[in-house]
Amino acid sequence: MNLKLQGHVMARGLQFPEGPVALADGSVLVVEIAAGRLTRVSPSGELQVVAELGGGPNGAALGPDGHCYVCNNGGFNWRTDNGFTRPTGAATDYAGGSIQRVNLATGAVEVLYTHCDGVPLHGPNDIVFDAHGGFWFSDFGKTFEDKILRGALYYAQTLGKFIRRAAHPVLTTNGVGLSPDGRTLYMTETETSRLWSYAIVGPGELALEPWPSPNGGRLVHGLPGFQRFDSLAVEQNGNICVATLVRGGISVFSPGGDLLEFHEAPEGYCTNLCFGGADRCTAFVTLSGYGQLFAARWPRAGLRLCA
Repeated sequence: MNLKLQGHVMARGLQFPEGPVALADGSVLVVEIAAGRLTRVSPSGELQVVAELGGGPNGAALGPDGHCYVCNNGGFNWRTDNGFTRPTGAATDYAGGSIQRVNLATGAVEVLYTHCDGVPLHGPNDIVFDAHGGFWFSDFGKTFEDKILRGALYYAQTLGKFIRRAAHPVLTTNGVGLSPDGRTLYMTETETSRLWSYAIVGPGELALEPWPSPNGGRLVHGLPGFQRFDSLAVEQNGNICVATLVRGGISVFSPGGDLLEFHEAPEGYCTNLCFGGADRCTAFVTLSGYGQLFAARWPRAGLRLCA
């Protein structure tokens, strides 16, 4: 079923927004990757800078302590044509990625992780908290003119003292999300336009599928033709909503792997979404190429992006 996103532009003038987080007061946090900052968008569309993060803040989620945890990819280079902005690979001054914690009251920023067992984080991308108070995050890897650093899935704790690589290697790891019962981790690969799932056997532990799975995951769905998958969100009923690039919009998949719906977005760089509102039936969607946050009425309730 092909549909169009029905709603309105909530904010304009953002510098490649991503990682939306809906707050209880109706405002939405977004990272601005090209500006290196965390920004709050009020219900009326006013913008307030919460914290200067540097690098390339890419994904965000609220932790059980009320702080905002940010995946920072280390930064991109950018190209803008006719007002449309897109990343073109690692920043000239790229020095690695990190996981950051932001105190929303003060704007203070802490760096929690830059390495795992001595291996640097290349490009942390998306994040989701579990019921144990820890968080799963994706590392996209990093793309250079002549090489690609492959990505991985990680699990970490909020105190900055435990991080574990749970699945590797993955080609351009992007969105992560949890099933409603917390027993399944979903992950998207950008360049293959594939959605994968992993059975969770404990905090930070995945049941990995044997070869020929290239990354230990079970294939849920892969779109034909030239498509690219970005971040994802999960509905209360278990459906997985994937922000889809090129043919910009939201692809909705059942846990069993059926493509149920496609909600067409106003632009091709539809990068992420979260659910909010009193009934969690508002989808806040980042339209990054033109720097917009879009609020759409969603047909079903989504899960909260917080612990």
